[in-house]
Amino acid sequence: MHLEKAASEVVGSIEERHRNGRTYLYYRFRVGTEMKSRYLGEDTPTLRDRLARAADLKKKAQERKARMSRLARVLRSEGMIGTDRETGSLLLAFARAGVFRLGGTLIGTAAYALYQGELGVRFDSEELAQTGDIDFTSFERLSLALGDRVEEEPGDILQSMKFDAVPGIFDRQVWKWRQSGGEAMVEFLTPAFGGEGVKPLPALGVSAQALNYLNFLIAEPIHALALYRSGVLVQIPRPERFAIHKLIVASRRQDGPEAVKARKDRAQADFLIRILVEDRPDDLAEAYEHALSQGPRWRDRISSSLKRMPATRELLSGLS
Repeated sequence: MHLEKAASEVVGSIEERHRNGRTYLYYRFRVGTEMKSRYLGEDTPTLRDRLARAADLKKKAQERKARMSRLARVLRSEGMIGTDRETGSLLLAFARAGVFRLGGTLIGTAAYALYQGELGVRFDSEELAQTGDIDFTSFERLSLALGDRVEEEPGDILQSMKFDAVPGIFDRQVWKWRQSGGEAMVEFLTPAFGGEGVKPLPALGVSAQALNYLNFLIAEPIHALALYRSGVLVQIPRPERFAIHKLIVASRRQDGPEAVKARKDRAQADFLIRILVEDRPDDLAEAYEHALSQGPRWRDRISSSLKRMPATRELLSGLS
Protein backbone atom coordinates (compact mmCIF):
# COMPACT_ATOMS: atom_id res chain seq x y z
CA MET A 1 0.00 0.00 0.00
CA HIS A 2 2.88 2.39 0.65
CA LEU A 3 4.28 1.60 -2.80
CA GLU A 4 0.83 2.24 -4.27
CA LYS A 5 0.67 5.53 -2.38
CA ALA A 6 3.98 6.60 -3.96
CA ALA A 7 2.72 5.67 -7.45
CA SER A 8 -0.53 7.56 -6.91
CA GLU A 9 1.40 10.79 -6.37
CA VAL A 10 3.11 10.63 -9.78
CA VAL A 11 1.98 13.37 -12.14
CA GLY A 12 3.22 14.08 -15.63
CA SER A 13 4.67 11.83 -18.32
CA ILE A 14 6.91 8.80 -17.80
CA GLU A 15 10.40 8.96 -19.25
CA GLU A 16 12.90 6.12 -19.79
CA ARG A 17 16.64 6.53 -19.37
CA HIS A 18 19.11 3.80 -20.28
CA ARG A 19 22.42 3.18 -18.52
CA ASN A 20 24.71 0.15 -18.66
CA GLY A 21 22.07 -2.07 -20.20
CA ARG A 22 19.38 -1.16 -17.65
CA THR A 23 16.30 1.04 -17.93
CA TYR A 24 15.35 3.58 -15.28
CA LEU A 25 12.04 5.40 -15.04
CA TYR A 26 11.44 9.09 -14.31
CA TYR A 27 8.38 11.28 -14.44
CA ARG A 28 8.54 14.70 -16.04
CA PHE A 29 6.40 17.58 -14.82
CA ARG A 30 6.22 21.31 -15.28
CA VAL A 31 6.88 23.91 -12.56
CA GLY A 32 6.06 27.28 -14.07
CA THR A 33 7.99 27.42 -17.32
CA GLU A 34 10.56 24.82 -16.22
CA MET A 35 10.39 21.06 -16.85
CA LYS A 36 11.67 18.86 -14.03
CA SER A 37 12.28 15.14 -13.64
CA ARG A 38 11.93 12.87 -10.63
CA TYR A 39 13.51 9.43 -10.38
CA LEU A 40 11.04 6.59 -9.78
CA GLY A 41 13.21 3.46 -9.86
CA GLU A 42 14.56 0.77 -12.10
CA ASP A 43 12.09 -0.39 -14.74
CA THR A 44 10.21 -3.51 -13.59
CA PRO A 45 6.81 -4.98 -14.55
CA THR A 46 5.58 -4.34 -11.00
CA LEU A 47 6.51 -0.65 -11.10
CA ARG A 48 5.01 -0.29 -14.58
CA ASP A 49 1.77 -1.84 -13.35
CA ARG A 50 1.50 0.54 -10.39
CA LEU A 51 2.18 3.54 -12.61
CA ALA A 52 -0.47 2.40 -15.10
CA ARG A 53 -2.98 2.35 -12.21
CA ALA A 54 -1.87 5.72 -10.78
CA ALA A 55 -5.18 7.52 -11.47
CA ASP A 56 -7.22 4.75 -9.86
CA LEU A 57 -4.82 4.52 -6.91
CA LYS A 58 -5.18 8.26 -6.33
CA LYS A 59 -8.97 7.89 -6.05
CA LYS A 60 -8.50 5.33 -3.28
CA ALA A 61 -6.14 7.49 -1.21
CA GLN A 62 -8.42 7.94 1.80
CA GLU A 63 -9.43 4.28 1.92
CA ARG A 64 -5.78 3.23 1.66
CA LYS A 65 -4.74 5.65 4.40
CA ALA A 66 -7.35 4.21 6.78
CA ARG A 67 -6.27 0.64 6.00
CA MET A 68 -2.60 1.45 6.58
CA SER A 69 -3.40 2.96 9.97
CA ARG A 70 -5.52 -0.05 10.93
CA LEU A 71 -2.85 -2.55 9.88
CA ALA A 72 -0.18 -0.63 11.81
CA ARG A 73 -2.35 -0.95 14.93
CA VAL A 74 -2.73 -4.69 14.29
CA LEU A 75 1.03 -5.15 13.98
CA ARG A 76 1.61 -3.34 17.26
CA SER A 77 -1.08 -5.34 19.05
CA GLU A 78 0.46 -8.60 17.80
CA GLY A 79 3.86 -7.73 19.27
CA MET A 80 5.84 -6.21 16.43
CA ILE A 81 8.27 -3.74 17.99
CA GLY A 82 7.88 -0.28 16.52
CA THR A 83 10.57 2.24 15.72
CA ASP A 84 11.23 4.70 18.54
CA ARG A 85 9.96 8.26 18.11
CA GLU A 86 13.32 9.89 17.38
CA THR A 87 14.38 7.32 14.80
CA GLY A 88 10.89 7.16 13.30
CA SER A 89 10.61 10.92 12.85
CA LEU A 90 14.06 10.98 11.24
CA LEU A 91 13.19 8.16 8.82
CA LEU A 92 9.91 9.85 7.94
CA ALA A 93 11.64 13.15 7.18
CA PHE A 94 14.28 11.39 5.07
CA ALA A 95 11.60 9.43 3.21
CA ARG A 96 9.64 12.59 2.42
CA ALA A 97 12.83 14.25 1.17
CA GLY A 98 13.46 11.34 -1.22
CA VAL A 99 16.52 9.77 0.45
CA PHE A 100 15.31 6.19 -0.06
CA ARG A 101 13.76 6.87 -3.48
CA LEU A 102 17.19 8.08 -4.62
CA GLY A 103 19.11 4.99 -3.55
CA GLY A 104 19.67 5.59 0.17
CA THR A 105 19.74 2.36 2.17
CA LEU A 106 19.30 2.08 5.93
CA ILE A 107 21.82 -0.30 7.53
CA GLY A 108 22.91 -1.28 11.04
CA THR A 109 20.64 -2.17 13.95
CA ALA A 110 17.89 0.16 12.70
CA ALA A 111 17.70 -1.99 9.54
CA TYR A 112 18.08 -5.27 11.47
CA ALA A 113 14.91 -4.41 13.44
CA LEU A 114 12.91 -4.33 10.22
CA TYR A 115 13.59 -8.00 9.46
CA GLN A 116 10.75 -8.68 11.91
CA GLY A 117 8.32 -7.98 9.11
CA GLU A 118 10.43 -9.28 6.22
CA LEU A 119 11.06 -12.68 7.85
CA GLY A 120 8.00 -12.95 10.07
CA VAL A 121 9.97 -13.38 13.31
CA ARG A 122 9.70 -11.95 16.80
CA PHE A 123 12.49 -9.97 18.42
CA ASP A 124 12.67 -8.83 22.00
CA SER A 125 13.57 -5.27 22.94
CA GLU A 126 17.04 -6.28 24.14
CA GLU A 127 17.95 -7.64 20.71
CA LEU A 128 16.99 -4.33 19.14
CA ALA A 129 18.87 -2.11 21.60
CA GLN A 130 20.44 0.67 19.57
CA THR A 131 24.19 1.28 19.57
CA GLY A 132 23.41 5.00 19.19
CA ASP A 133 24.25 4.97 15.46
CA ILE A 134 21.82 5.31 12.56
CA ASP A 135 23.65 4.59 9.33
CA PHE A 136 22.69 5.26 5.72
CA THR A 137 24.58 4.24 2.62
CA SER A 138 24.38 4.50 -1.16
CA PHE A 139 26.54 3.83 -4.19
CA GLU A 140 28.54 6.86 -5.31
CA ARG A 141 28.20 5.96 -8.99
CA LEU A 142 24.43 5.60 -8.70
CA SER A 143 24.16 8.93 -6.89
CA LEU A 144 26.18 10.63 -9.62
CA ALA A 145 24.21 9.02 -12.45
CA LEU A 146 20.63 9.57 -11.27
CA GLY A 147 20.39 13.22 -12.31
CA ASP A 148 17.99 13.92 -9.43
CA ARG A 149 18.37 15.30 -5.94
CA VAL A 150 16.63 15.20 -2.56
CA GLU A 151 13.92 17.81 -2.00
CA GLU A 152 15.45 18.76 1.36
CA GLU A 153 19.06 18.06 2.28
CA PRO A 154 19.66 15.59 5.12
CA GLY A 155 21.99 18.06 6.81
CA ASP A 156 19.18 20.61 7.08
CA ILE A 157 16.77 17.95 8.39
CA LEU A 158 19.29 16.83 11.00
CA GLN A 159 20.00 20.39 12.09
CA SER A 160 16.27 20.96 12.63
CA MET A 161 16.28 17.85 14.84
CA LYS A 162 19.12 19.25 16.96
CA PHE A 163 21.97 17.25 15.42
CA ASP A 164 25.34 18.98 15.04
CA ALA A 165 27.67 18.35 12.11
CA VAL A 166 30.93 16.58 12.97
CA PRO A 167 33.54 17.74 10.41
CA GLY A 168 36.39 15.45 9.44
CA ILE A 169 39.68 15.98 11.26
CA PHE A 170 41.73 16.64 8.14
CA ASP A 171 39.49 17.68 5.25
CA ARG A 172 36.56 19.10 7.27
CA GLN A 173 34.06 17.26 5.08
CA VAL A 174 30.86 16.35 6.92
CA TRP A 175 29.51 12.83 6.72
CA LYS A 176 28.22 12.37 10.28
CA TRP A 177 26.09 14.28 12.76
CA ARG A 178 25.82 13.94 16.54
CA GLN A 179 22.67 14.72 18.50
CA SER A 180 23.08 17.71 20.79
CA GLY A 181 23.29 16.55 24.40
CA GLY A 182 22.85 12.89 23.39
CA GLU A 183 24.68 9.83 22.13
CA ALA A 184 22.83 9.34 18.84
CA MET A 185 24.99 9.58 15.73
CA VAL A 186 23.84 9.65 12.10
CA GLU A 187 26.44 8.60 9.52
CA PHE A 188 26.50 8.41 5.73
CA LEU A 189 28.63 5.69 4.17
CA THR A 190 29.39 4.46 0.66
CA PRO A 191 31.17 1.39 -0.74
CA ALA A 192 34.92 1.77 -1.23
CA PHE A 193 36.51 0.53 -4.41
CA GLY A 194 40.09 1.16 -3.34
CA GLY A 195 40.83 3.81 -0.73
CA GLU A 196 38.45 4.42 2.19
CA GLY A 197 38.22 8.20 1.78
CA VAL A 198 35.27 10.59 1.80
CA LYS A 199 33.14 10.60 -1.37
CA PRO A 200 30.24 12.77 -2.60
CA LEU A 201 26.67 11.47 -2.86
CA PRO A 202 25.17 14.29 -4.94
CA ALA A 203 21.67 12.79 -5.21
CA LEU A 204 21.44 12.74 -1.41
CA GLY A 205 23.15 16.10 -0.91
CA VAL A 206 25.78 14.70 1.48
CA SER A 207 29.33 13.39 1.64
CA ALA A 208 29.95 9.81 2.78
CA GLN A 209 32.76 7.80 4.29
CA ALA A 210 33.81 5.03 1.91
CA LEU A 211 34.22 1.58 3.48
CA ASN A 212 35.22 -1.77 2.06
CA TYR A 213 32.68 -4.62 1.90
CA LEU A 214 29.67 -2.28 1.73
CA ASN A 215 29.16 -3.03 -1.97
CA PHE A 216 28.28 -6.62 -1.01
CA LEU A 217 25.86 -5.46 1.70
CA ILE A 218 23.73 -3.04 -0.31
CA ALA A 219 23.57 -4.79 -3.67
CA GLU A 220 19.92 -5.47 -4.62
CA PRO A 221 18.32 -3.83 -1.55
CA ILE A 222 14.67 -4.41 -0.65
CA HIS A 223 11.80 -2.24 0.56
CA ALA A 224 10.76 -2.48 4.19
CA LEU A 225 8.37 -0.72 6.53
CA ALA A 226 9.44 0.99 9.74
CA LEU A 227 6.54 0.78 12.19
CA TYR A 228 6.15 4.47 13.03
CA ARG A 229 2.74 6.14 12.74
CA SER A 230 1.11 4.24 9.86
CA GLY A 231 4.50 3.09 8.57
CA VAL A 232 7.50 4.62 6.82
CA LEU A 233 8.67 3.07 3.56
CA VAL A 234 12.46 2.65 3.57
CA GLN A 235 15.12 0.56 1.86
CA ILE A 236 17.29 -2.03 3.64
CA PRO A 237 19.81 -4.73 2.64
CA ARG A 238 18.68 -8.24 1.79
CA PRO A 239 18.71 -10.27 5.04
CA GLU A 240 21.12 -12.94 3.76
CA ARG A 241 23.65 -10.28 2.73
CA PHE A 242 23.18 -8.47 6.05
CA ALA A 243 23.97 -11.70 7.95
CA ILE A 244 27.14 -12.51 6.01
CA HIS A 245 28.29 -8.89 6.12
CA LYS A 246 27.98 -8.94 9.91
CA LEU A 247 30.43 -11.88 10.01
CA ILE A 248 32.87 -9.77 8.00
CA VAL A 249 32.62 -6.53 9.98
CA ALA A 250 32.72 -8.33 13.35
CA SER A 251 36.25 -9.47 12.57
CA ARG A 252 37.29 -5.86 11.81
CA ARG A 253 36.33 -4.58 15.26
CA GLN A 254 39.11 -3.86 17.73
CA ASP A 255 39.22 -4.01 21.53
CA GLY A 256 37.27 -1.82 23.95
CA PRO A 257 33.83 -0.58 22.91
CA GLU A 258 34.33 -2.09 19.47
CA ALA A 259 34.50 -5.54 21.05
CA VAL A 260 30.96 -5.05 22.36
CA LYS A 261 29.83 -4.13 18.85
CA ALA A 262 31.57 -7.23 17.48
CA ARG A 263 29.60 -9.45 19.86
CA LYS A 264 26.41 -7.76 18.69
CA ASP A 265 27.43 -8.24 15.06
CA ARG A 266 27.90 -11.96 15.64
CA ALA A 267 24.63 -12.26 17.56
CA GLN A 268 22.68 -10.61 14.75
CA ALA A 269 24.39 -12.79 12.13
CA ASP A 270 23.67 -15.94 14.13
CA PHE A 271 19.98 -15.07 14.59
CA LEU A 272 19.41 -14.33 10.91
CA ILE A 273 21.38 -17.35 9.72
CA ARG A 274 19.32 -19.69 11.93
CA ILE A 275 16.12 -18.27 10.40
CA LEU A 276 17.40 -18.23 6.82
CA VAL A 277 18.74 -21.80 6.94
CA GLU A 278 15.16 -22.92 7.51
CA ASP A 279 13.19 -20.44 5.41
CA ARG A 280 15.52 -19.22 2.63
CA PRO A 281 18.45 -21.66 2.39
CA ASP A 282 19.06 -21.01 -1.32
CA ASP A 283 19.30 -17.24 -0.83
CA LEU A 284 21.66 -17.72 2.13
CA ALA A 285 23.83 -20.23 0.26
CA GLU A 286 24.13 -17.89 -2.73
CA ALA A 287 25.17 -14.93 -0.56
CA TYR A 288 27.65 -17.04 1.42
CA GLU A 289 29.28 -18.51 -1.67
CA HIS A 290 29.42 -15.10 -3.32
CA ALA A 291 31.23 -13.61 -0.32
CA LEU A 292 33.70 -16.51 -0.16
CA SER A 293 34.43 -16.13 -3.87
CA GLN A 294 35.62 -12.53 -3.41
CA GLY A 295 39.11 -13.58 -2.35
CA PRO A 296 41.28 -14.65 0.59
CA ARG A 297 40.76 -11.47 2.61
CA TRP A 298 36.98 -11.99 2.58
CA ARG A 299 37.36 -15.67 3.48
CA ASP A 300 39.72 -14.80 6.34
CA ARG A 301 37.28 -12.24 7.77
CA ILE A 302 34.38 -14.68 7.68
CA SER A 303 36.45 -17.55 9.06
CA SER A 304 37.72 -15.40 11.93
CA SER A 305 34.16 -14.73 13.12
CA LEU A 306 32.98 -18.30 12.59
CA LYS A 307 35.78 -19.62 14.80
CA ARG A 308 33.88 -17.99 17.68
CA MET A 309 30.55 -19.35 16.40
CA PRO A 310 30.85 -23.13 15.97
CA ALA A 311 27.09 -23.73 15.76
CA THR A 312 26.70 -21.06 13.08
CA ARG A 313 29.68 -22.45 11.16
CA GLU A 314 28.06 -25.87 11.16
CA LEU A 315 24.81 -24.46 9.80
CA LEU A 316 26.61 -22.71 6.95
CA SER A 317 28.72 -25.76 6.13
CA GLY A 318 25.51 -27.77 5.77
CA LEU A 319 24.14 -25.57 3.01
CA SER A 320 24.03 -27.31 -0.35
